[in-house]
Amino acid sequence: MDDLDQTPRAPGKQGIYLLAAHPDWRESRVTRRLLDAAREVPGVQVQDLYASYPDYDIDVAAEQARVAAARLVVLLHPIQWYSMPALQKLWLDEVLAYGWAYGPGGTALQGRDLWLVASTGGPEASYHPQGYNRYFFDAFLPPYEQTAALCGMRFLPPLLLHGAHSVGEQAVADHARVLGERLASHPQWPEIDDLDACPACEVPQTDRPVVL
Repeated sequence: MDDLDQTPRAPGKQGIYLLAAHPDWRESRVTRRLLDAAREVPGVQVQDLYASYPDYDIDVAAEQARVAAARLVVLLHPIQWYSMPALQKLWLDEVLAYGWAYGPGGTALQGRDLWLVASTGGPEASYHPQGYNRYFFDAFLPPYEQTAALCGMRFLPPLLLHGAHSVGEQAVADHARVLGERLASHPQWPEIDDLDACPACEVPQTDRPVVL
């Protein structure tokens, strides 16, 4: 089953590809609302990974074509065990291939933006050296940041909602509204002008020798 929303785009204008991953939408309090908000924004293609690939058999060629056509790639998911849901990780493993997304000849995504939109079950105070998660949330971002850097992409400041299990309905609605506004206004975000250029992360071919 393919749950991709094909929103028409103006000829020659790159759009936004949003990858939503939640293993059980019936239990989703926040991510579903965010997904609905994204679907309302013209020019945004929404891919519900668990609906499209319930057997985890990802159509790599189709996904590469979609992500290569976007100026902004969005990873939308709840934080699970300080990372992303399993199918989202598999998508990265298979779609962002060596020689295509990084490494020699891997320039398909250079110059694109990558944006994390995530929610946590624990409140913000729990992501503190004195909290039960022991670290500020920024400590869990380097894998996302380095994934972007390795692909020549710019990692945008994440949009986070902490305490998804307990925040009020108004907070969830406000968060969904912010998501919609940000998607609609990209790349005209004030903070983008202050971001550093993406570091060069060249992978020598000697580090990935051909297996015979």
